[in-house]
Amino acid sequence: MPDRKTIPVPRWQLFLAGGLLGAIAFLIILGISPLDVTNDAFCRGGYLEKDIQQHYAGWLFYRQSPLGFPLCIAQGINAPNGLSIAYTDSIPLFAAFFRMLEPLLPQTFQYFGWFSFLCCILQGGVGALLLSLWLPGRLKPLTADLLFVFSPILWERVLRHTSLSAQFLILAALYCYFKDTCTHRFRDPVLFLINLLAITIHPYFLPMTYAITLAMLLHYAVSQKHLLGPALYLGADLLLTVAVGWCFGLFYGSASGGSDALYGYFGMNLNALWNPVGVDGVLWSRFLPAQNQVGGNYDAFAYLGLGVLAGLILGAVGLLIGRRLSPLKLLRRHWSLALVCVLLTVFAISNVITANGATLAVLPLPNAILQLCSVFRSGGRMFWPVYDLLMLASCIWVSSLFRRQWLSWAAVVGMAVLQLVDLSPGLLQRSQALDAAQQAEAFPTQMTSSFWEQAKGRYTRIASMDGIQNDALHLALYAADAGMSTNDPFAARYDAKALEQERSELLAELSEGIIQPDTLYLFSEEGLFLQTVEEVSETQAWCGRVDGTQGSWYVIAPGMQDAQLDDGCIRYDMNYPLRIADYTDSLWNRGVLDQDRQVVCFVDAPFTRHKLENASFLCAGQSEYPILKVDDSDPGWLMVTLDIEDATVLWDQELETK
Repeated sequence: MPDRKTIPVPRWQLFLAGGLLGAIAFLIILGISPLDVTNDAFCRGGYLEKDIQQHYAGWLFYRQSPLGFPLCIAQGINAPNGLSIAYTDSIPLFAAFFRMLEPLLPQTFQYFGWFSFLCCILQGGVGALLLSLWLPGRLKPLTADLLFVFSPILWERVLRHTSLSAQFLILAALYCYFKDTCTHRFRDPVLFLINLLAITIHPYFLPMTYAITLAMLLHYAVSQKHLLGPALYLGADLLLTVAVGWCFGLFYGSASGGSDALYGYFGMNLNALWNPVGVDGVLWSRFLPAQNQVGGNYDAFAYLGLGVLAGLILGAVGLLIGRRLSPLKLLRRHWSLALVCVLLTVFAISNVITANGATLAVLPLPNAILQLCSVFRSGGRMFWPVYDLLMLASCIWVSSLFRRQWLSWAAVVGMAVLQLVDLSPGLLQRSQALDAAQQAEAFPTQMTSSFWEQAKGRYTRIASMDGIQNDALHLALYAADAGMSTNDPFAARYDAKALEQERSELLAELSEGIIQPDTLYLFSEEGLFLQTVEEVSETQAWCGRVDGTQGSWYVIAPGMQDAQLDDGCIRYDMNYPLRIADYTDSLWNRGVLDQDRQVVCFVDAPFTRHKLENASFLCAGQSEYPILKVDDSDPGWLMVTLDIEDATVLWDQELETK
């Protein structure tokens, strides 16, 4: 238990000094360019991965939406119903604040750099306070604070998953826990506010901060034999958390759709603490080798760093040998915190237990439990409070190895230096990634055709007719820039039932030849486009394929029938090329029957029927393949048997018939 007598330095001084360390770390790694609110290059270019494009697009849509209540509803997303930008990870607290200042903001404005900067400052400030409960003076807690300031799990998220940079919330909750259990208090207003703040930043922090809150309340209830007060505190906190979440739009509509990955896919690998592999295979260690992972283990990145690993091992061994560390005594003192740590760790590992590159076991769960856990499908993140406690323990144990203060401080310095040297490759890569995102787009847009420029300003909405559109996040930015709404489900959650109903209604209209002049219709699958386009191809619309650098869109563009477009735009008419369906299951491989590779399938549409009717050959370039049979017995498909050795040569080929 921390001894309050060992904290002679005013807490505000430690907080400010720790915050200064966090600010310096941010400026060293990322520089000042993210703090320029008119610099959105890294938001549009994509920092490390494309997620920040989603965050920025959510803010752009919300900025254009009328102010209303609840807050943070972007009417242009999930149109026409709108969606909370909590589901684009656009940091509702900041978005709501700056939306109210909209008349004062410059035309280009991003707050993600300043949010990340503030998170680094608070990480350092709160980390110093937490460490000061055990480490006396100024130098020792501030030196150890470097471990929190340069925490790998923090820098894995800064500007990448921006809202998840607020890991100071976990440190603050731990600080309240240790301070309050020491003084036998539970009515902590700071911990109460931490839970309220968490839901306005990112809901994933809620189970972590509430787990620590529960540990504090359980400890008090058992030790003081008083249950009513802690129960009322918890109930009031939960009630207000829900109310604040409602005010910020988290419960708006029905966000029933999202990623297909269920709980377990993003579970924590058993090697996570010493596996230095981060997102996109970035190696965080100068000394330790990369370990294998399975599936979505990368999102449960939890590399401690060689300094912390060494500190944990050497400190624990030294104190155990000297009989100055009693695990049983420590467990009795903090049994409630140990309990929630076990539960968080089990949840993080999930029912899909992985070690290195192997899946050891998949524990069956009832479907209801699996769906409930999938609310927090990236369950590996739930380990973060345990991760921070391990960092804290390494500092305390290394410091406790020596009774002389200068030796104790030197040991902490050695651990911090080893940690920073070990983590330097990952930190350097973060700096280089920002430069790459700003100097040129790290993830270049595929929307390079002249079609997009000519379509801008013609329409008020984009209607995504199937799936998630190709290059969805650049498409979202394009729509926001052009003042168009979109129903494309690019957000992490969306109203799947409403979207499906709207698509059905639009398809029914198109099948009757009804086209809405203010709507740009986009298809990701050529098959659905071909089944739909026939009835509107003779209207005042440009219909066809728009190619990008790595994919294509299939488009119905009202009013653009006379547009002069580049060679990447293929107009739909009877000269439109035929292609086999990109269909795969246990029997079909991208439209080719795997058994004999002589049967190919096409979507059954008026266009394909006309092409294949009375045809004798399927032609690809200079090659001709005799058609032996056309079978339409499977509804929705035309299966064509060819005199060909291996029909996979027809993949991605533009075909003709004769």
